[in-house]
Amino acid sequence: MLLTKSTTFIIGPVATLLGYIMNGIFWVQSQIGIESIGLCIILFTIVIYMLLMPLTIKQQKFSKLQSKMNPELQAIQKKYKDKRQDQAAMMKMNEETQAVYQKYGVNPMGSCLQLIIQMPILFALYRVIWNIPAYVGTVKNAFLPLAQALMNVSGAQDFMAEIASKNAVSFKEMTELTLIDVLYKFKPENWSALLKQFPDLSSLITSTQGDVDRMNYFLGLNIADSPASIFQTAIAAGSVLMIIAALLVPVLSALTQWLNTKLMSTQNDTQPTSGGAADTMAATMKSMNVMMPIMSAVFCFTLPVGMGIYWIIGAVVRSIQQLVVNKHIDKMDIDEVIKKNEEKQKKKLIKAGIDPNTVNKNATMNTRNVAAPSQKTSMASRANANTNHLSQEEKDEAVKKSTEYYNKNNAKPGSLASKANMVKQYNEKNNS
Repeated sequence: MLLTKSTTFIIGPVATLLGYIMNGIFWVQSQIGIESIGLCIILFTIVIYMLLMPLTIKQQKFSKLQSKMNPELQAIQKKYKDKRQDQAAMMKMNEETQAVYQKYGVNPMGSCLQLIIQMPILFALYRVIWNIPAYVGTVKNAFLPLAQALMNVSGAQDFMAEIASKNAVSFKEMTELTLIDVLYKFKPENWSALLKQFPDLSSLITSTQGDVDRMNYFLGLNIADSPASIFQTAIAAGSVLMIIAALLVPVLSALTQWLNTKLMSTQNDTQPTSGGAADTMAATMKSMNVMMPIMSAVFCFTLPVGMGIYWIIGAVVRSIQQLVVNKHIDKMDIDEVIKKNEEKQKKKLIKAGIDPNTVNKNATMNTRNVAAPSQKTSMASRANANTNHLSQEEKDEAVKKSTEYYNKNNAKPGSLASKANMVKQYNEKNNS
């Protein structure tokens, strides 16, 4: 294990991969003489979100198609609103809903899939930024000589364990790797205490602190320290400039997060709701859009400045992406996208032995019938009128013949293919 790299399932390997990217970015910076971890975090964040751009576009496409499908889906829900306790009716509702999704060539889990893919990436990204020396070799090497020296000094373990406890750093046993973890979280007063405790290492301590400060400080702030700690230190020192700098991180985080949620909600507001659960969900989303910026500010005030930089830059990049993607999606011919999706779905249905025309007709017919209940009622009335003059024996015979007709060459009972064939046979029978 190299330093305290994450070994969590999925997140660990993803964090290692992201660490290679960050290490590469920092190496390029070193070649041009800019060894700034803050700048590295900014560039790293931009690169990661650019790599996630295809998923963002796909998710927005799904949202746009969802808005097109919503009227039909809402009609189906309205149709079965009063039949929630009827299992057969619920199965029928699910079948009709699935038919609409097939008609548009959309996977109902499409949006969830994007989130599932992104979640481990984002968690791994936090891990990399949280403990940069574990993933960036140049930063690790800056601490390594001092860590090696402390391993051979009496009393170093107890001293470093005490500082680790104050800085909320795990320190179960003293190794070169765990020492580097603690040293990376050092505050100015910790360096002074270390120098006082081990004067024989003064030269090494001073040079290490100088190298670390050169890499860690960004716009006057130590990225390994939290704005809350910086704020307390600034209050004690009476430094107004440092107070402003410490508060600037959470404030900017809240503002950029608010901008990002505003752009996302603007996109989602184009999608109609059907009342009930849909309206409740919309209200919940609006509440979250208010709470997220506040939570972002609180987190960024207590977490290291490096995490705050990532949060701010991430929100800015997402906002720019949202503007670009929205503009791209608005220019797209959604009807053409739907047509292409329908063609793909037709090929799948044909391969499965299902007539795609009957499936599409079934989906369209269901929603049309829902939208025109009076027409449906009149059709039923005419059907009843046509059979009222028949005797009971004649009615039974007609039912038998009709059942035999619809069971002819039928697929597995209850399957989608079976229902599609029944629609086809109905049309053939009534048009003959």
